[in-house]
Amino acid sequence: MDIVASVPDSAEQPDRQLARAQMRSVLERKVSELPEIFRVVFVLRSVEELSFQEIAETLSFPGETVRSRHFRAKGLLREALAKEIDLAESDIFEFAGARCDSIVAAVLESLSRTEGTAEPG
Repeated sequence: MDIVASVPDSAEQPDRQLARAQMRSVLERKVSELPEIFRVVFVLRSVEELSFQEIAETLSFPGETVRSRHFRAKGLLREALAKEIDLAESDIFEFAGARCDSIVAAVLESLSRTEGTAEPG
């Protein structure tokens, strides 16, 4: 049996699936927060995969208007996601209070068990 073939693809791992679902949820929320004039064009182009020409015909807008609104929608999404990342960034390695105390306690406990089982050198 090929060991490599039996290892699941990282895309199938539950933690990756959860992360993707969470990211999808954030994106959906941010898309829904876009002003309607940008959200409609973004959804038709990026979600429904209509061409710029099809969107222009559907909405009775000039093609350049559709392109600029799509470009602007993507820019607004980038800004919104950057703000989300900035907010989350400060929490990544938060190390204070109860969390700090529990980590230190776990490390000290682990060290005390290791000292009792270590063989003399």
